[in-house]
Amino acid sequence: MATNKPRYTVSVDNELFNQIEDFRFEHRYQTRSEATAELIRLGLDALKKEKESQIHNIK
Repeated sequence: MATNKPRYTVSVDNELFNQIEDFRFEHRYQTRSEATAELIRLGLDALKKEKESQIHNIK
């Protein structure tokens, strides 16, 4: 399937690869790309919430 989405390659060690694969199968993602994109989204959301929490704690 062709896509207009930007693409890039990420190299990971075996341990991280296995964690991504475990996440993929546990959450039934069809592709490794879908699982990786979701993990990135979850990580970015967590960082955003952490930053917002730090800002609220300063006030």
